[in-house]
Amino acid sequence: MKPRHAISTRIWHWVNAAALVVLFMSGLGISNAHRYLYWGDYGFDPADAWLAVMRFPNWATLPQRYNLAEARDWHSAGAWVFAVALLAMWIAMLANRHFVRDIAAPPSAWSPASVWREVGSHLRGQFGAETGAKYNTLQKLSYGLVLGVLLPLMVFTGLALSPGIEPAAPWLVEALGGRQSARSLHFIVAFALLAFFVVHLAMVLVSGPLRQIWGMIAGGREEPRGKA
Repeated sequence: MKPRHAISTRIWHWVNAAALVVLFMSGLGISNAHRYLYWGDYGFDPADAWLAVMRFPNWATLPQRYNLAEARDWHSAGAWVFAVALLAMWIAMLANRHFVRDIAAPPSAWSPASVWREVGSHLRGQFGAETGAKYNTLQKLSYGLVLGVLLPLMVFTGLALSPGIEPAAPWLVEALGGRQSARSLHFIVAFALLAFFVVHLAMVLVSGPLRQIWGMIAGGREEPRGKA
């Protein structure tokens, strides 16, 4: 029987999860070095900041003490794993048509009315996919947003923050509105991914954690289309 999750999806899922944990925790350590966010190219004076970020506790950072140089080393290592794995996943998804077949949602699904209807169904405990679909519409929307927008944006904003990127690709920094704008977007997207992770984990717990986790390890069994 065909597995529910391809081996490329399973490998990427766990590699990406580990990389994001390293990136998020080391990013909090980097944030502690200057806890203010700005828009544009420059930003040094807290009076010009649009947001003053809290100081994150040591238990939430990597390393678990204040060490900016070490936090940057962890962040750089995690970023390479994250970016290469994401590129490999996109190549696999396009080659095996996983994205087009299972994740891509039609334009009508992105309308506010459709999204609200799907949210209401989930709040009532109705998680089933429509006939012929592996994922329900809300899953498609969230996975599409994460895979197509948030994760790539993390890569591009991270590149824009790299010290050597401006001589090589000044257009990237300009497209993001400046180096400080890229830093603000990087921070916002990081916490958007954290919110997705929390909701994703909650949905796994509600819909059968052992089955879901084992499926993402061993592949699981392809269920009849139209069932959860």
